[in-house]
Amino acid sequence: MRLAVNIDHIATLRQARKAKEPEPVLAALLAEQAGAEGIVCHLRGDRRHIQERDLKLLREVIQTRLNLEMAATAEMLAIAQKVRPEVVSLVPESPNEVTTQGGLNVVGTKKHLAHYIPQLQKAGIRVSIFVDPDEQQIKECQAVGIDLIEINTGKYAEAEKAREREKYLEEVKKTAALADELELEVHAGHGLDYHNVQSIVEIPQISELSIGFAIVARAAIVGLQQAVKEMLALLGKR
Repeated sequence: MRLAVNIDHIATLRQARKAKEPEPVLAALLAEQAGAEGIVCHLRGDRRHIQERDLKLLREVIQTRLNLEMAATAEMLAIAQKVRPEVVSLVPESPNEVTTQGGLNVVGTKKHLAHYIPQLQKAGIRVSIFVDPDEQQIKECQAVGIDLIEINTGKYAEAEKAREREKYLEEVKKTAALADELELEVHAGHGLDYHNVQSIVEIPQISELSIGFAIVARAAIVGLQQAVKEMLALLGKR
């Protein structure tokens, strides 16, 4: 299982003081050196953390794969077509949310997505959709012409009671198996940390995890490279 490190919260810290540091691009390079096999960043409409300058520099310097999370808007389409990350992950976006609150409603937006996604693919960009562990949503992902999804693990990660956690874990397992049957590559992420990741690691259909906040929080104590290595160990990579 691969680890893709989301560097948004490095930029969050920088933007809190409107400063020049910490440098998200340097964080991406350090994560790669520690063994990460992908770098993820979310360019939001309000530019609350990652800036277009960061995205352009990341495209120039990282050696693994750049995954750009973004809303399915005309503005972001133009940016993605210019920068050309290896992967674009389409996510829902609300100006008042602290972080992404759920998966994209593919069922409700499939007409728009069926027009939007080919424009990215024509630019040589692989398209993924961040989606809740819901069977109908997974089926519609295939219907709109993609071959890669990221299952939202947020409810599993945030569950406080064991019974709830098991329920949400089963939903992730079930939909990962369905996606695999539909020949979709399966990634997962949201809310995963050093304490809850192991059960997700054990799901055989999932090939990559996207983890950001937990690694950045741990990095504040032990340093970024050590934080990445510790997560890789939990993924069986070290």
